[in-house]
Amino acid sequence: MSEFEFTHGIEPEFEQARDEIVKSLTESTVFEKNPDLKRCLPVIVEPERIVSFRVTWEDDQGNTRVNKGYRVQFNSAIGPYKGGLRFHPSVNLSILKFLGFEQIFKNALTGLPIGGGKGGSDFDPHGKSDNEIRRFCQAFMTELHRHIGADIDVPAGDIGVGGREVGFLYGAYKRLQQKRDFGVLTGKDTRYGLNGSFIRPEATGYGLIYFVLNMLTYMGKDIKGKYCAVSGSGNVAQFAAKKLIDLGAIVMSLSDSRGALIVKDAAKPFTHADIDFIADLKVRKGSLEEIKDDRFTWLPAQRPWKNLPKVDIALPCATQNENDADDVEALVKAGCFLIAEGSNMGSTDAAVQKMEALRVAYNESVKAGKPAGQFWYAPGKASNAGGVAVSALEMAQNSQRMTWTPARVDEELNNIMTNIFNESVDNSAAYTREALGEVKASANKADAAVSALPSLVQGANITGFIKVANAMKVHGDWW
Repeated sequence: MSEFEFTHGIEPEFEQARDEIVKSLTESTVFEKNPDLKRCLPVIVEPERIVSFRVTWEDDQGNTRVNKGYRVQFNSAIGPYKGGLRFHPSVNLSILKFLGFEQIFKNALTGLPIGGGKGGSDFDPHGKSDNEIRRFCQAFMTELHRHIGADIDVPAGDIGVGGREVGFLYGAYKRLQQKRDFGVLTGKDTRYGLNGSFIRPEATGYGLIYFVLNMLTYMGKDIKGKYCAVSGSGNVAQFAAKKLIDLGAIVMSLSDSRGALIVKDAAKPFTHADIDFIADLKVRKGSLEEIKDDRFTWLPAQRPWKNLPKVDIALPCATQNENDADDVEALVKAGCFLIAEGSNMGSTDAAVQKMEALRVAYNESVKAGKPAGQFWYAPGKASNAGGVAVSALEMAQNSQRMTWTPARVDEELNNIMTNIFNESVDNSAAYTREALGEVKASANKADAAVSALPSLVQGANITGFIKVANAMKVHGDWW
């Protein structure tokens, strides 16, 4: 990585995301086989545009309140900027640049014509009334509307921005622009003529599980009866948990910013009714600590990873860097053989290095003819791409002035996640320096249980980068 010089300031989250991509590329044969692509790297790590603005709004007591608003329009080579809006006090440019940068490659992986962007504000929705949230959304859109459009930049929801907030934002956009431009925001309601998409709330969680199912098939395993640790309790965690329950897996945990809720007895795991209760709780901005049920243990200020005696699969679905190297060690000790991220960059760099080392050690055992310690990790840019994939499908439906059936959207989502998995496996085998033998992403792999496991980190990064870099060259963004 030392041969590349970057001029970014102190932006730890963005630098982590950038360095992961650079590491994947420089440690592979991508630049040896395609030397001209190296010239793209200093260009692709810089956003095309950053918009920052003041958001002035009035609280219920009539006081003037001020927040910072942002939109990072990172890359439009493949299509309009696409990425969510996050309302959370932790929001700053480093976080939004990391999210927008990840979004470039995640969106490219879907195979759909969407670029990468991200935005939001340091506004905290917790403790705010519905009217305060409405007034803030309207004030935020007063500036943002100048910079977005169905063919320019299409925001969606993220942390702190759900269907209600998207409705407020779209209403403000419509009034300011004096037109009904359905394609300007995704994550809209499917009712009231707002032209949202079915399966959009479920998409990231469902997509995560569809990706995990591909991983398990490749590993020669089944999901039924597996002990699953899930973090988070927002849309991603809720619908991932529901899909796991439907498939016969055992959901052992959920969490929020205040702590973790852990199942005491695996014979009495989370149920659909529990998830529905939690969904209602989160709508009114409540915490899991309010749940009084003898089946669960509440652990304040804890994450699930070190607090479960038995784990097969771990799914970080809360926020960035929620899984560290010591968490990985604890999970593996509890029997974990698969970690897939539902959150963006859910694992620290130390955790990623630890998980990749475990995968390599397993591959070495396969080569030695004594397979042991099977372990595989999926990065968020691949495994949580389902949300933005269905957002792009919502854009397609808006262009057609049609609403597809839930079954059709779900089938499209499943196919997209399978394609992402297959391309990541194939490009990992094609460009990484590991001697993996014959590797093919096939659900009919006869010797799946003893196959070498390619790096999904490198595979996803390489796949996304090549797609975007080639589009940028065609457009003359680098030469």
